Order: sequence, then C-alpha cells, then structure tokens
Amino acid sequence: MKYTLAIGTLVFGLVLAAFAPQNPSAKEIIERAEKKLRGESSIADVTIKIVRPNWDREIQTKTWALGSEYALILIKAPARDKGTVFLKRENEIWNWQPSIQRQIKMPPSMMMQSWMGSDFTNDDLVRESSVIVDYTHEIVGDSILEGRKCYKIELTPKPDAPVVWGKIISFISADGEYLQMRGEFYDEDGFLINTLHASEIKELSGRLLPTKLVMTPADQPGYSTIMSYNSIEFNADLEEEFFSVQNMKRIR
Repeated sequence: MKYTLAIGTLVFGLVLAAFAPQNPSAKEIIERAEKKLRGESSIADVTIKIVRPNWDREIQTKTWALGSEYALILIKAPARDKGTVFLKRENEIWNWQPSIQRQIKMPPSMMMQSWMGSDFTNDDLVRESSVIVDYTHEIVGDSILEGRKCYKIELTPKPDAPVVWGKIISFISADGEYLQMRGEFYDEDGFLINTLHASEIKELSGRLLPTKLVMTPADQPGYSTIMSYNSIEFNADLEEEFFSVQNMKRIR
C-alpha cells in the first residue's frame, strides 16, 4: 500500500510539473520579442523625425521584411532623398542612390555610421548583426516601464561576432506580452552611447506593439530621433526574389 501510494504521489507530481508554467530563458524572451515585432514577414509605413537643437526634419519610409535575413527600406520623402533604397539580403547590405544612379555595397565598417543623419545606426535599421545569433543572453533583473513589468536582459557579443555594440541591455515586457520597451546600447569600453525608449502602445494588424520609438544619444543634449509606425501588415505575401539588387531600382 505504501509503495502504491508513493508511486501515485510521484506520478501526480510529474503531472503537476508538466502543466506548471515554465519561465522562459533570456534567449527565448528575446526570440519571442523579435518574432512579435517582425513576424514571418511584414510591410510597414514609418515616419522618422530627426530632432536637433536648432532644426528638425522628417523622413517618410516604406519597409518590407522577410524573416531576419531580408529587408528593404524605401525613402518616400523628402523630395531630395526620394527613391533612395537600403537592402539587406542575407549577409549583404546595399544602398541605391537615384541621384547618381548607383548601387553601393556597404562594407561592415559602415554599420556603425548614422543612418540618413539620424541617431539610428545603419545596423539598427537593416540589422546586419542578429541579436539572437550573435549575442549571449542573461536575465540580470527586472524593471517597471510604462506601467509594465519588464525583464532586464543583458546581451553580450559572442567572440568574433560581426556586431557594432559592446553590450546591449534590453527591457522586454513580461506576462506574455514580449514588447521591446527599452534598449541601452554600449560601446566596447562599456560607455552608454544610445538609449531607445518605446511608448504609445497600440494594436497594429492584430498585435499589441509600441508605435513610437525614440533613440537618444547619451552625450548630445537636445538630439533625438523619433520613429513612428503609421501602419504595419504582418504575414505579407513576400518572396526572397523581391529582395534583389535589381528590384532596388524598380521599387516605388
């Protein structure tokens, strides 16, 4: 009788363990946040406003993305930049300049440079490096942002990974939301360079997402870049062939 009772208790315990909620790992949290933001594919209209102490300007863009390997950004306005295209195709980054009718393959050394004069880097926009593949991940604490409990996750580059940041601290909302609420970007010496704040959380294409992202440099008062999502369509019908160097000239 005691033996039977012990076996029954063990089985019952195993059943409870199987149905108990499992805490996701740091890498799983980052993966889920990236998947929620990107989806399998997406098409988005985005306004980027560059703010400086004495002036500001807006850039209207349309973006197409397929997984994490393919992305295309078309500049729709202002007129002087209209038709400029940035393309990520696997490990290659290309730029099409309509004013000179020239395609430029961007070397890795350009990834840290400013994108279109903004506070985002080329790597921030086209993501040559992967926050999932090129970094290790560790939960180092938690925080409350915009009224939401967030995981605080430290991303450290793997040896020889093609990354531009020495460290990233990412704040991802908990309770199954997986919203990327804040990011802190550090150089190789551990100095904070940029901070990304997310806000104005709304439902877009059936998903709850931050629709306003503000990138602020640490050492330049009065500088910021505001990225606002006007619309986004997830699981769009896109093929790899769309993301071709030839299509950069044709896209409108």
